[in-house]
Amino acid sequence: MDSAEYERKIAFRFAAFDQDGNGYIDRADFSAAAARLLTEFGTTARCDKGQALYSGAEAFWQGMAGIADVDGDQRVNREEFVGGAVKRLRDSPERFAEIARPFLRAAIAVADPENDGAAAVSAVERALRVLGASADAAAFAAQSLDADRDGRIAEADAVAAFAAYFTVIEPDA
Repeated sequence: MDSAEYERKIAFRFAAFDQDGNGYIDRADFSAAAARLLTEFGTTARCDKGQALYSGAEAFWQGMAGIADVDGDQRVNREEFVGGAVKRLRDSPERFAEIARPFLRAAIAVADPENDGAAAVSAVERALRVLGASADAAAFAAQSLDADRDGRIAEADAVAAFAAYFTVIEPDA
């Protein structure tokens, strides 16, 4: 795939982060995503899981800003996101995974009422819908994450898939 095609597909991924649709990604987008997840799963912001999710969202925002906020205005526009993804993330998906890990760990914990470190496929599907995925995309993604078909999705699977989604753009993605 040529660079222009890669950039076009990464730009499409921008919408997943721009939760309010205002044309840029900022701290509020990450906080809003956390708030929606907490509401969906009936978890309070003040409990340990809620605090971990907000802390993970802040860490994720800080990592994103560090990679892509070129002008330092505390928001990442589409061009900055594309530039950050193309210049930094494509060559190091592991770095992106580590930036996302605290948020994903906490999101799985919020969706995991058994507290066993993995969330049910149906719970992950709900979380993806709350974060803006279509019903079909959420169902497909959640099923795909359950590689061993045990009905549960662990942190490692979610982190690897998340990094791949945002950094490895397949021709038909």
